Amino acid sequence: MNATFDSRTLTVVVPVYNEEKALTSFAPCLLELCRTKGWTIIFVNDGSSDHTREILDQLSSSQNVRVVHHKVNRGYGGALKTGISQVTTPFLVTIDGDGQHSPEDVERIFQFAIENDADMVVGKRNERGASSAYRTLGKFLIRFFTRILMPLPIKDLNSGFKFYRTDLAKRYIMVCPDSMAFSDVITLVFLSEHNLVLEYPIQVLPRKTGQSMINTFTAFETMIQVLNIALMFNPLKLFLPISALCMLAGFGWGIPFVLLGRGVSVGAMLAIVSGLLFFVLGLIASQLSAIRMERLRDLPRIDHLKHLDN
Repeated sequence: MNATFDSRTLTVVVPVYNEEKALTSFAPCLLELCRTKGWTIIFVNDGSSDHTREILDQLSSSQNVRVVHHKVNRGYGGALKTGISQVTTPFLVTIDGDGQHSPEDVERIFQFAIENDADMVVGKRNERGASSAYRTLGKFLIRFFTRILMPLPIKDLNSGFKFYRTDLAKRYIMVCPDSMAFSDVITLVFLSEHNLVLEYPIQVLPRKTGQSMINTFTAFETMIQVLNIALMFNPLKLFLPISALCMLAGFGWGIPFVLLGRGVSVGAMLAIVSGLLFFVLGLIASQLSAIRMERLRDLPRIDHLKHLDN
């Protein structure tokens, strides 16, 4: 991966929802950094109901700033999808619009990605003392649940600070949700497709204004989305263990009845048949997964040179 730090190399995508106060504090620093480096910034206003729209419209007067407005709130993932779809540079970085990410880390994570030829770099947060015990427990449970279903070399799965190769990001967002689970799911998609995903430590600033949108429902929804991705990429890993457990339980329960001459246990037969059904469902799901992933991989790659010429 060869790249130079010029205006045709990197775009910073910032999803924003009701962050008028945060924008006034961190946006000037981000704009100055990107102006100096010649990078583009894309702000996506996700249907904010405060004065975010007016502030972003003022920022759009800068040459390197583009603003996209959603008429209604589509969700964190929906805003990121819109921003990523608008990128025309080979690489992009996403940061949150709440002011907790340091603009200086954009250059550091970009340099790290270029040096290591990475397809994605996840900004690893050091949140000791910054997160409540409740949120820490939630993140632990999500990681634990994910590791059961698929390999997970990344510790900070749901970090919103990420570097992407644009062509891969545009290819994969079609299977990602519009919700807060986007960050987790797109990382898992990159990993499942055997792209090089690395982590890089970033600074997390304390939230000065606004309120986090993460709650119990968000964590539950994330686990559902992780389950969907596991089923899409490797359904047999889920169905085969269930099938094996059912059949082992059936034979373990039924064999003593047969040896004692008491016939075949109804419960044992039910367990064995359930195991066979899970096995067949796993095979069908595996075939459907192969078809869907083949279609995903056959999508035409983004011609960056074409975009840059325009």
